[in-house]
Amino acid sequence: MKIIRHTDQDHDKALRFLNRRCLPPAELRQTVATILDEVRDRGDDAVFELTQRFDKANLRPTGLEVSEAEFKAAAKPTNPDLETAVAATLENVRQFTRQSLRTPWHNSNAQGAHFGEVFHPLGRVGIYVPGGTAPLVSTALMTVPIAVEAGVPEIVVTTPCGPDGSVNPALLYALSQAGATEVYKIGGAQAIAAMAFGTASIRPVEKIYGPGNTFVVEAKRQVFGYTGIDLLPGPSEILVLADNSARADWVAADMLAQAEHGKDSQVGLITNSRRLLDEVIAQLETQSATLSRQEPLRHVLEHGTFCILERSLTEAVNLTNAFAPEHLSLVVEDPESLLPEIRTAGAVYLGGLAPVAAGDFLAGPSHVLPTAGAGKAFPGLTAEMFQRRTSIVRFSQAAVNASAPIVQTFAQVEGLDAHGRSVSLRTSP
Repeated sequence: MKIIRHTDQDHDKALRFLNRRCLPPAELRQTVATILDEVRDRGDDAVFELTQRFDKANLRPTGLEVSEAEFKAAAKPTNPDLETAVAATLENVRQFTRQSLRTPWHNSNAQGAHFGEVFHPLGRVGIYVPGGTAPLVSTALMTVPIAVEAGVPEIVVTTPCGPDGSVNPALLYALSQAGATEVYKIGGAQAIAAMAFGTASIRPVEKIYGPGNTFVVEAKRQVFGYTGIDLLPGPSEILVLADNSARADWVAADMLAQAEHGKDSQVGLITNSRRLLDEVIAQLETQSATLSRQEPLRHVLEHGTFCILERSLTEAVNLTNAFAPEHLSLVVEDPESLLPEIRTAGAVYLGGLAPVAAGDFLAGPSHVLPTAGAGKAFPGLTAEMFQRRTSIVRFSQAAVNASAPIVQTFAQVEGLDAHGRSVSLRTSP
């Protein structure tokens, strides 16, 4: 665990790690590029081989797609509480999505031309749902329903299978309830490649969504431009910005909740309270000892955890914006007063009574959020990412006449006389 105090002699130098950029190492870039090339060149054969190599699953006998029989077997969850939980989350996500969809609008400019925008759903999208260390049932519910509400007709999901070639039945149940139209039992960079380039079994998609490990995120980065990409959501992160009013046990519990996602998770605390710093550090050790996922937790506590003591909340806010956390838990006496100063967080949880886990599973906004500093430029997953925007322009004769002199000026300055003529020919005498 990294502990930094404003009284440390090398304080400023020690904080440099907070100002991150989402730039993968060269070795990772090359490994992913090789996988993408294999799938693009050899299609299904490469996907089968890569799935055998990385997931130890032989999918050749059954194929890549989840069968109707597999979906039927998962149609009713064995845990009755899961049915209730899935329904509750679906309702919240659908409600939030409906309120945030873009709708057509129109207006007119100073010259009298009418302009506006119309929005259409994408036709075929691909969604990656992680399933390596844990079946992320919640991710199915935080992605697929948004595409459904946006009106997308074809929603393709890829998710890693187990060594026996099966997908967790709770995840299949959630995917079916959420509205996925196709599900394939593949993960990693090869899944991103298959959705981007297409294979004999998987038709290519128009845009790819969803979180994943570093290989998945890098694969999305490399296919950007060939296909659309939502954002770069990688391993989970939380930063807690807290003052003396925060409860140390709640803060530590939120940090550990994100740490248990996997060894690459990043969890941090920035506070102006020495008492809180010391108590949170103690609580992290005490609470982590009672949790089940010891291997990732111990690794994150040792390598991916930082606790920082600053002189003031102003300095803490500056460091928060530099870090651009996926989740920001803003546990201060008056969180609303600081909220306008937060410019880079993927999602902000206001006050001690707002656990990040409730946002992960239930609240309504998607938990697919930018990580590794990408929040400086990317938002979290939104409904409009499943829509295509088209601008509309219509001119009357009066609007053409009023616009022509301005267009002629630009055409002359830029040396594009055909532009000017195309407008002047339309002006009335």
